[in-house]
Amino acid sequence: MKKLIVSALALTLISFASAQAQTANQTTADHSAHKEATTQKAAKEEKVAVKPEDLPEAIKKTIKSDEFSGWTVKKAFLVTEPDKPQYYELQVANGSQNARVKLDKDGRNVG
Repeated sequence: MKKLIVSALALTLISFASAQAQTANQTTADHSAHKEATTQKAAKEEKVAVKPEDLPEAIKKTIKSDEFSGWTVKKAFLVTEPDKPQYYELQVANGSQNARVKLDKDGRNVG
């Protein structure tokens, strides 16, 4: 009877250790997959900082329109993605509100 209990306990411990090892491997694999996806996205998308005063006139005109009344450009980026036209991503603020706006070089909303 004593051998049976010790065997059952040993089997339980081995099963538990095996399950923990599988969970650790899965967590590592998930982390690696996320890191790879992030790296691939970064390789595909290129963002270049642009000073708000250096934005194209059409974008400046759009920002000064009634649609963006009260909003100011905090940061601007020229974004290049493969197989897509370039666009400008603007981080804008109106008091405590913040938003992201994507405009093409002609000042039209693209996102």
